[in-house]
Amino acid sequence: MRRPQPTEAKHRPFAKIKAACGIAKIRPAFQRSSTAAFIGLCAGNSMLVSCLFWIGVNLGLHSDLAAQKVSPLAKAPSWDWLASCAHTFKRSEFLQILNEHYAPGDAGAAHLRVTDDSVRVRTGPDQWTEVPFASETTPQTPGPARFWRKASELPAAPASRPLENLHIAIDPGHLGGDWAQMEARYFQIGKTQPVMEGDLTLQVARKLKPLLEAKGARVSMLRSSDEPVTPERPKSLRAAATADLSGNVNADRIRLHSELFFYRISEIRARAMAVNERLKPDLVVCLHFNAEEWGNPEDPQLIPRNHLHALVNGCYGARELEWDDVRAEMLEHLFARTAEEALPLNETLAEALAEVSGLPPFTYFSSNAKRIGEGPYVYARNLLANRLYKAPVVFLEPYVMNSSPVWKRVQMGDYRGLKSVDGESVPSILSEYASGVAQGLVRYYSTRREIKQTR
Repeated sequence: MRRPQPTEAKHRPFAKIKAACGIAKIRPAFQRSSTAAFIGLCAGNSMLVSCLFWIGVNLGLHSDLAAQKVSPLAKAPSWDWLASCAHTFKRSEFLQILNEHYAPGDAGAAHLRVTDDSVRVRTGPDQWTEVPFASETTPQTPGPARFWRKASELPAAPASRPLENLHIAIDPGHLGGDWAQMEARYFQIGKTQPVMEGDLTLQVARKLKPLLEAKGARVSMLRSSDEPVTPERPKSLRAAATADLSGNVNADRIRLHSELFFYRISEIRARAMAVNERLKPDLVVCLHFNAEEWGNPEDPQLIPRNHLHALVNGCYGARELEWDDVRAEMLEHLFARTAEEALPLNETLAEALAEVSGLPPFTYFSSNAKRIGEGPYVYARNLLANRLYKAPVVFLEPYVMNSSPVWKRVQMGDYRGLKSVDGESVPSILSEYASGVAQGLVRYYSTRREIKQTR
């Protein structure tokens, strides 16, 4: 077991983000759409614009706020469920989770008006719904119905199978194969093996699934191949993408924006539909690899840095909460107390991954993420996946793909046992990743649920 070094990464997390919007890698710039114009109002420099651009809610937002209050491809939310939230929180408890986790810096002030007895939620341009707090005379209620179960709510499990009766959905991030270059999650040095995040995450997922099943879990895969989950394709999204653009609209911008709608929005929404309506798991494990800026895509540069972090839903900005669907989704997580399960899950899995990999924690310098919890690895951040999935989400970002040691290990492929990399004997990067996740889940549920005592 390798312990992480005590130093933190001292750089900014923009390479992966820039790659998604074509600022640093092989994709032309998207920043002149109404999406980026909106983001530009929130940012003080181009780097932060890139960072915000990648957040799911900020992709392709409509410019006419008065006419349209939902984010791309979203439906207008129903607010009827707020009735089930009455007396879920005491006032002090509500303010603490809102201000420290979900909407720091009074980000929700324009849409959430807190009085002594209740919170008034903006549910339309001139519409408000009052949700009363619990008090000494009105005891707390469980809150809205949910399909997922906390560890403490699971039936007792044998010590040898601590994941028994637990339903886990694995989400291999991004797309691979023929889609990888469109998504800009691809780079290649000379004639070496291409590095494609979507292929790597799928390989890790395939190794992780039997490890979890051996410990008793029921495991569902959100994708089992390189093919997208969404039935949409860039061509079918062309009209929506075109309507989102402003300024000098030409065929190339329409094509690129249609592709963005496909892989960054429609695909994640399709996976969310599978999670929320068909699978209904107890948690979702989102597998990703990280990346930093690699310069010229024709001659990508490797770097020495390598690190790890995990993301829990939270840290919404004021502009994000202007959108009705985003505000509703944030409040659904808040009132369902999703963070009470998601945060310790992320902390436990990040720590387990750090132990097997030796990776140091990553450091965010931007305002769209906030370090949260007791350890150095977990940040609150509003991403489309960890917002739309109505279950606790573990969102993992280990291994910088264009770091020298990771690139070498990717080139080595999968293998049994240990091999030497830079003088250190290590397992395959795929096995190491899967093992760390499995160990973290076993550790979490072995200590958080009832374990049957054997005689």
